[in-house]
Parts: sequence; structure tokens; C-alpha cells
Amino acid sequence: MGIMSKILGGGGTHSTEDYVELSLDDFDTARAEAGMSVHFAEISEQRDAMAIKDAVYDGDLVIADITRMSPSDSVVDRILEDLRQVAREVDGDVVVKEDDQVVVTPTGVKISREKLS
Repeated sequence: MGIMSKILGGGGTHSTEDYVELSLDDFDTARAEAGMSVHFAEISEQRDAMAIKDAVYDGDLVIADITRMSPSDSVVDRILEDLRQVAREVDGDVVVKEDDQVVVTPTGVKISREKLS
């Protein structure tokens, strides 16, 4: 039995009348009521960290791409230390994923260090 059969129920055929069309307008209000947003950013220099810090202070989660920076660059170390400080201040979390991404979370959001299997 395939995944769709499990979701939709037994075998048999379905027609378009079996489905409900959803309007994106129904979801815009739900999006506006969200308590936290997820932002994507790129860091290529020190000043790029300011927008990330502001977003985390505002209660949002940020996933930042750091591939444009050399891992041995001392600027990377300063930026990461700034982001760690922000995470400590808001009781959030920060993790560097495989030298190409940094994830910074706001208050009350912790990052598991274990991969899901």
C-alpha cells in the first residue's frame, strides 16, 4: 500500500470532486499570526551580522549561509562570537553546520545536536 493510499484510504479511484480547492488567502492570515518567522541570510562581511542579530532579538530564527567566507578568516570568528553572544542574551541557541551554515534561534528554541534517523 503506497503512502497516498494510506492518506486517502483504501484502493479505488478518486475524482476531482473528492478534493477541496484551497485559497492562498486562507493562509495569509495564519502567516500574519505566527509568533516566529524563519529568515534566510548570507554572510559575506561583518555588517551582514547586524540584520541577523536584529531578527533574533525580534524573536525570529535565522539560517545564514557563510560559504562566501573562508573558514580560516578571523572575521568569521568575530561574527560567530557576536552571534553566540546574541543567542546567550536571548536564551536561544546557535550552531554551525558543516562550515557552510549558521543557525541562530530566539528565546526558548534549542537546536538538537543529534540527527534524526
